[in-house]
Formats: sequence, C-alpha cells, structure tokens
Amino acid sequence: MTHLADLPAHEIARRIRAGELRATEALDAALERIRAVDGAPGRLDGGRDEQPDKVHAFISVTEERARAQAAAVDARLAAGEDPGPLAGVPYTAKDIFTVKDVLSTAASRILSNFKAPYTATVVERIEAAGAVMLGKVNLDEFTYGSSNESSAYQPSSRNPWDPSRVPGGSSGGSAAAVAAGEGAISLGTDTGGSIRQPASFCGVVGLKPTYGRVSRYGLIAFGSSLDCPGPVARNVRDAALTLNTIAGPDPRDSTAANAPLPDYTVALEDGVKGMRIGLSPDYDKLTFFNHDTGKMESREMPEEISKAVLAAAEALAAQGAEIVEGVPMPHTRYGIPCYTVISRVEAASNLHRYDGVKYGHRSAAKVKDLRELYRRSRAEGLGQEPKLRILMGMYVSAAQYSEQYYRRALQVRSLIRGDFDDAFVAKGAHKLDALLTATTPTTAFGMASMYGDSVLMQFADQLTVTANHAGVPALSLPGGLSAERLPIGIQLIGPDFSEATLLRIGRAYEVATADAAWRTERPAVLAQLK
Repeated sequence: MTHLADLPAHEIARRIRAGELRATEALDAALERIRAVDGAPGRLDGGRDEQPDKVHAFISVTEERARAQAAAVDARLAAGEDPGPLAGVPYTAKDIFTVKDVLSTAASRILSNFKAPYTATVVERIEAAGAVMLGKVNLDEFTYGSSNESSAYQPSSRNPWDPSRVPGGSSGGSAAAVAAGEGAISLGTDTGGSIRQPASFCGVVGLKPTYGRVSRYGLIAFGSSLDCPGPVARNVRDAALTLNTIAGPDPRDSTAANAPLPDYTVALEDGVKGMRIGLSPDYDKLTFFNHDTGKMESREMPEEISKAVLAAAEALAAQGAEIVEGVPMPHTRYGIPCYTVISRVEAASNLHRYDGVKYGHRSAAKVKDLRELYRRSRAEGLGQEPKLRILMGMYVSAAQYSEQYYRRALQVRSLIRGDFDDAFVAKGAHKLDALLTATTPTTAFGMASMYGDSVLMQFADQLTVTANHAGVPALSLPGGLSAERLPIGIQLIGPDFSEATLLRIGRAYEVATADAAWRTERPAVLAQLK
C-alpha cells in the first residue's frame, strides 16, 4: 500500500476535496516521513556529517503554522467552500523565499535572525490554492553553488538515493525533500540550473519557467536578470498544477510578464504526434577552460547519459514526434564563462544591502565608525561563496575592466539567445517545438568531492545555464538510472512561454516509460523504511 507521504500532489488534493482524506491526515503523514528520514535540521555551526544516512533537507520545520493551515483547509471543506486546487497538499519552500514572521535565512549567517515582514508572491499564491507549508528547506548560501554544501546551516542536504552524495544545488533541499516524500512539491529557484540540476541528481521533475512567467517578489535575489522561481515535483502533472497556481502577472514585480496564462494541465495527455524535437551535438559534450594549457577543451558526455537522451528521443519518436538531429547551438560552450561574469556582477550588486544596519546580523564587536561596522558585520555574516562573488563582481565591473569582461559577456548572452531563436523560429531550418538534451553531464557527485572548486562545480550547470541566458523555459525529467543506481536527468528546452508544450512532451515521455524497470526503484532512504 502506498504511504500517504508518497502520493502525488494531484492525488492528495483529489482525495481531500472528495472527502476521502483530511488535510490534517496528509500533514501527519508528511511530518511522520520527516521524522523518519530527515534527521537534524541544518543549523549555524552544526556538524557537516551529523547523521550521514539522513537527508537533512530542512533548515526549519514550521509544524505549528502547518497545523493551522491544514485545519483551515478541513474547516473550509466542512463549510462547503472550495479550498483550492492544491487543497491540503504538503509542500516545502526553499529558504530563499520570504514568509511573513518566519525566519528567512537564505542559508546565510547574515540573515540568521531575519523574520520577513512580508510573504513572497509564489508562497502567497500556492497557499491561496490550499497548499500547506511544512517548512523551509536548505540551499547553497544565497543560492551560490551546485551542491548545497556551501550552506551556513549544517549538516547540508544529502541525496536520498545515496546519502554519501550531494543532492545538487542550489535547490538541493527542495529536490531532496520531494524525492524523499517530505512534501509532494517544493518551491525552488533557478539562476543557472538550480532547479533542474538537483532535480536531475535526485530523480524528480524540475521546471524553470520563462523569465517573468513567475513573480520574483519576495525572492532574495542572486542574479536579477537570471533568477526564476519554479516548481519541483515527483511528476509532470504536479509540476503543471503548481505552475498554474504560482504563474502570472504581479504588480509588485515589474519584470513579471503580462502574457496570457493558460491552464497547464489541459493538454497534458494530448501526446506529441507531429511535434519536432531536436538533438544538438553541442549538448553532447562538456567544454571547459584548461588552466594548464590555457585552451578550451571538450570531453564527450558519459555514455550512459548520452544513451538516456537517445532512448528518450526514440520513445518520443515511437509516439509520433519527429526527431531533428544535428541542430547547431554553437554558443553553448560559452554559457558558463558568460554566466560567471554576469552572475557575479549582479550578485555583488544585490549583496550590498547586507550591511549590519537595517536588518540581519550585526557585529557585536566595538567599532570606531560605520565603515568598520560594515566590514566586521559582512566578514562575520557572509561565507566564502558570497565573498568570492563580491570580489569577482566588483573586479569585472570596474571601469577599467567592464569592456573586457562584462560587456563581452552581455554580447555572448545575446548570441546564446540567437541560437535558440534560430532553432525555434517557425520559418527557420529546424522549426523545433523543443530541444532534447541531458540535464547534467554527470550523476550526483560525492560529498566534498568538488566543494571548494567553484570553477569546476560551475560546469555542472553547463547544459542548463543557456536557458537562463536566453530566458526560455526548460524542464528536467527523470530519464533512467546509472550503473550505480543514481538518477539520470533529461531536459526539454522550448521557446518563450512554451511551458505547456514542454509539460505535454514530458508527460508523453512519462507515459512511454511507465513500465520501465527503473521506475520501480526507490531512493535508498525510502527503500530501508518498513
């Protein structure tokens, strides 16, 4: 019998709305699962390896708040009212979103005492739809990382499939929680792949919407031209249902798009017959700068990951899609160098607000002037990754270097966008509905195996970051398991506001592989539960 904590969000909501299940029962099941698999939540100065067989997805579990929300859902149903399409669904929020009167830390010491005076739009909307927040989940500090290890709140999150490995980052807590059944869905953010990369590592579904499709109001910013809030879920339908609730215009966010908002669940079962889905050789290799030779070098994708992408293409072709091979995406190789410059400049700018004066951590040391207060508060409150980004961002945006670095990076971003325009344009050579790629060039790597090498870790996002540069939507799906029984992710990228199409293709792939043996396997932390 399926445990309540493992039910998909749409099924939990259906049962609650039909009176077959109470929201308080769904909450109790989720809290029971958290107690069984999560271990100690992350905390300042906590032990990095406190319980190495646990998930450690959370920074805070907001049980009292969740019980009040669940009781309210049940009360609305008893009164004959509609509690919303996500009625009683337990969810988690990456601790980069503000929630009124709840600690919102961004996994940083400098915000360790910050209780937000307002709630992020995405949180307001998902809770208006009836969802119940279990708590805030861990992340790389200020989202700076691809492994979740840079959090000031230790122990950092671990991969439910193998707790000796990372869950990915920066939305690693979100992906780990969903994979382990600690909430049916989670709210994450994606700046260079931070939803899709951990979704790939943890074997769940992660959606980066079109830039502006989902409001950024209440999101503690990293790179303001790149950040995209989005859902993490266990299946495509749940991702679509969540996007329905959080997407749309927002007068509090001038970058939120006013484009028409469809129902993303309507066409999910319509299949892929007649769709054109592309494969690009530029996404079948990893290109990086070799510091020893001073040259750009390329490595082929691991065979089992390439095979997973080809198997997905064959599955979609069998359902009537036309697979278009050899689609050129020549500027993909420059995605990470371009991102490194742009994101550091924007991060440095956004981090200036943390000064120990208005809110957050303030140094208790005696200081002689305001400048020293700034310096001490920031030195004590910010970890290694924010400090590195401030230093590099200030350097490459300085007047004497901005032409050489920042302006060139912006020009390259335009070229990356041009690659996607050429691939998707209706009168072009390829006329794609979507591009099919791997999500990551590896499966989940070991804890501490890359941490500290910010350049090498950055290349874990090479296949995802281009969608952030271009502003287009992208969806990561479980695409099988490696020989080590670790999840492999596949990715679909589409033109602006094509989330409905990507979700439809993703659902067709789920249907095509429903009977695959790998879909019966469970994460290690769940397999050991009685």
